Amino acid sequence: MSTFGLERVFSPRSIAVVGGSSRPSSLGLAVLRNVKASCFAGRIAVVNPKHAAIDGERAFPDLKSLPFVPDLIAVTAPAIAIPDIMVEAGAVGVGGAVILSAGLGHGAGSLAESIERTARQHRMRLIGPNCLGVMVPHAKLNASFAAHRPSEGHLALISQSGAVAAAMVEWAAERRLGFSGIVSIGDQLDVDVADLLDHFALDERTNAILLYLEAVKDARKFMSAARAAARLKPVIVVKSGRMAQGARAAATHTGALAGSDAVYDAAFRRAGMLRVYDLRALFDCAELLGRGFVPRGNRLSILTNGGGLGILATDRLAELGGVPATLTGETVARLDKVLPRGWSRANPVDISGDADAARYVSALNAMLEDANSDAVLVMNVETAVAPTEAIAEAVAQCVRDRRAKRSAVAMLVLAAWAGADERAGRTFEAARIPHFPTEDDAVRAFMYLVRYREASTALAATPPSVASVFTPEIASARHVVAKALSDGRAWLDPVEIVALFDAYDIPIVPTAAARDAEDAADKAAPFLAEGRAVAVKVFSRDIRHKSDVGGVILGLRTRESIIEAAETVLARARSARPGASLQGVTIQPMMVRRAARELILGIADDPTFGPVIVFGRGGIAVEVINDKALALPPLDMNLARDLVGRTRVSRLLGAYRDVPAVPPDVVPLTLVKLAQMAADIPEVAELDINPLLADETGVLALDARVAIRKPARLFAGQTRLAVRPYPSQWEGELALRDGSRVLVRPMRPDDEPAVHRFFARVTAEDLRLRFFHAMKEFTHAFIARLTQLDYARAMAFVALDPATGEMMGAVRLHSDSLYESAEYAILLQSDLKGKGLGWALMQLLIHYARSEGLKRLAGQVLAENTTMLGMCRDLGFTVTQDPEDHSIVDVVLDLRLPSVDAIGADILIRPGRGGA
Repeated sequence: MSTFGLERVFSPRSIAVVGGSSRPSSLGLAVLRNVKASCFAGRIAVVNPKHAAIDGERAFPDLKSLPFVPDLIAVTAPAIAIPDIMVEAGAVGVGGAVILSAGLGHGAGSLAESIERTARQHRMRLIGPNCLGVMVPHAKLNASFAAHRPSEGHLALISQSGAVAAAMVEWAAERRLGFSGIVSIGDQLDVDVADLLDHFALDERTNAILLYLEAVKDARKFMSAARAAARLKPVIVVKSGRMAQGARAAATHTGALAGSDAVYDAAFRRAGMLRVYDLRALFDCAELLGRGFVPRGNRLSILTNGGGLGILATDRLAELGGVPATLTGETVARLDKVLPRGWSRANPVDISGDADAARYVSALNAMLEDANSDAVLVMNVETAVAPTEAIAEAVAQCVRDRRAKRSAVAMLVLAAWAGADERAGRTFEAARIPHFPTEDDAVRAFMYLVRYREASTALAATPPSVASVFTPEIASARHVVAKALSDGRAWLDPVEIVALFDAYDIPIVPTAAARDAEDAADKAAPFLAEGRAVAVKVFSRDIRHKSDVGGVILGLRTRESIIEAAETVLARARSARPGASLQGVTIQPMMVRRAARELILGIADDPTFGPVIVFGRGGIAVEVINDKALALPPLDMNLARDLVGRTRVSRLLGAYRDVPAVPPDVVPLTLVKLAQMAADIPEVAELDINPLLADETGVLALDARVAIRKPARLFAGQTRLAVRPYPSQWEGELALRDGSRVLVRPMRPDDEPAVHRFFARVTAEDLRLRFFHAMKEFTHAFIARLTQLDYARAMAFVALDPATGEMMGAVRLHSDSLYESAEYAILLQSDLKGKGLGWALMQLLIHYARSEGLKRLAGQVLAENTTMLGMCRDLGFTVTQDPEDHSIVDVVLDLRLPSVDAIGADILIRPGRGGA
């Protein structure tokens, strides 16, 4: 999340090329010529101790000999020389380095380690090593060895491959696309993908971010940056290696289903990024999204002069998950008036091969008024009857005219001119109409736009709360797991699994453990008395899949059959696994649910992203069927519903024939509980429920396996989750000056309605003092940004009335990219000021900031807001007038000062008992 110092890399005032020679094949010569050819306006120098001049430029022997200190150096020297170069660069005050050379090694004792240590010591930013370089067209910067110079535009490209970056520069030139910046990151010794996502997310010249990705090093940092960027602008990603599956043998079905690429796909989805699968699609999406082409929904109308072409487009649309629009009766009536008899009278609208420009325009005008459509694809196959270029001109003018009139129905129009020459393309380009050579390309592009819209909507969705129906018994669950770990075991036994599931309110078949056959019969007696058949299963902590050793016998109804079955499964287990320790057998009542669907739910462990929630169709052929979807925890109900909806088995959860529907939210709620378990108990390494039966009565786990181990520390702070979960440990109470108490907790996404009501209780003047201008409306998007926090870089505490649960005030901070300094803001219900609530909330925020290791807390206050300024002074903030705007005062608190140690230390009372 570090953007510190990147302005000296991407907008340098001076640059030095270090290394190279006069040889035509020299890397340094190629970089120097690119720097000069880009018309860089700053000072340029060459550093090379072996040459007096290179390409007409005087060469200096070292950096300290230069007549200026360069903001940026482009290093092309041999690997062995680079550590000394970096030491010198740090000593003279160089701001950043692009290291294009390769061969620096990796890890402890390598040249790379030495270079990284030097850069950190001098706070110098590094791109590379082993990279193509950096190109920033608007800054006239081309510190790369790319063959051609990119043009200026509004697309940012971040690539882990120099070759891909170079290829995309060439491709973009052919399509007349420009860039706000291109960065080949190479080995990511310092600046990584997340840093660049943060940078380009805030770059005003960037409309969309393109990302070519091979692997992620720090998943939490990546996820935090990606989610933040995707909220501001489209982020489109291509990841290579998607067919390469992990080779490790999975201990559970969920582990086997959670292949590496599937986990990356889940991460991209969670971050709101749009994933595409080749470079062509990357450019198509970037071009469309960068220009603001986003449909209202997934319903597409098709206008064509070739019936076969329309059918092909409709087939592809359905295959990709789109919806052919159903024309309204009004639209059909309008088309009847302008089209010849015999037209298709449905979508696709076939206006026949003799259609001229006038017929196209009449039909398009009618279709653009259709309330059931979200976009129109206009297609044409050239015939001898009507010139295709004239039709393209007419369609383009029709769209221009409607835009000029600001039509109430602002619908996306796409074009596919099959076999047309470049003239039609130039016509549509001039009219800003997305155009494609085939119907397949056009439909695919439309569906990518739909997927982007869905991802954006999901990022801003307000999830419903599940707190009122689900409160886990975390202490009980942790006790079960801790006891098993203390025994040196890697798996929970069936009885422990029941206890774990009970703590998270996940229904599971009752399970009784028996030492031997006679004990099994005794334990089964209560079930037999109820008229139930029972199942006998071998009980061994060393046997993961009982059916593999013949360790399961079902449908037993008598004491004698149970004794015989227990003896049989134990004998089979001893024969198949002679080294396994046998604890006996387990007894479970047979659960007859004739219309139940068999599902699989579980937790898998990914080495990059940590825990992953898996859902799909269950049963013994689960890996063969491979109907599954993945998501990163934590989950809310919206995310869980989306997870279920991405599988084929989800269609079976509704009613069909004489089979009743599964209650709508019972399966998603179970997934939320599993995700919560993954957050609460990092020792749960893998978990498998297969099958989970689901029918009209609810869900029931028939069989489960839980692997446990001491968790590996993947990320700072919370141990395993790539997306930092809701910090429940900060729930509690605040004591006010009059002795009263208020509930306090971190803000949650489902607080949006409460925030709306809270703003209604704040006066217009207080809102102006908080936001620095009059606030007349609070949109869903605005409040979603306030409530949907990324706890890895932001925090907001809400104070709640203990009697009503209504919000009384809120305080928040948002950290900088280095997670060293944070800006704060506070707002109280207007009639509650003067009671000490603001003081208490600020103390809590300071306590939180210090616990997170932040060094500074800063803010800006209107000079007229004397109450806030007085509180800041009392809390130890330094208060200074803003040098650029005298109506604003800058306030800063140094959190490292000893005088701040006691502030907020005991402000949170009884953590965990609040949180209405």
